[in-house]
Amino acid sequence: MSLQSNATPDDTLDTSGLNCPEPVMMLHGKVRDLPAGGLLKVIATDPSTRRDIPKFCVFLGHELVEQAVDGTRYLYLIRKKAEQ
Repeated sequence: MSLQSNATPDDTLDTSGLNCPEPVMMLHGKVRDLPAGGLLKVIATDPSTRRDIPKFCVFLGHELVEQAVDGTRYLYLIRKKAEQ
């Protein structure tokens, strides 16, 4: 299944082939570079991202807009929180 959202991401992070904790570490750096409210598509192959990425979003206040599984790939659409 692919992502259902029609929104166009501002950037894409492909962490295919990387295992915990690398995908979340790379995600942290990529989100930092996005503008407030920016949309990031994340592609991962590590099943632990199904737990780690939602927790990352909750902990840092970003919105997990959507997540889906496409074969062996895990797809995420994350909206960076607005500036405080």
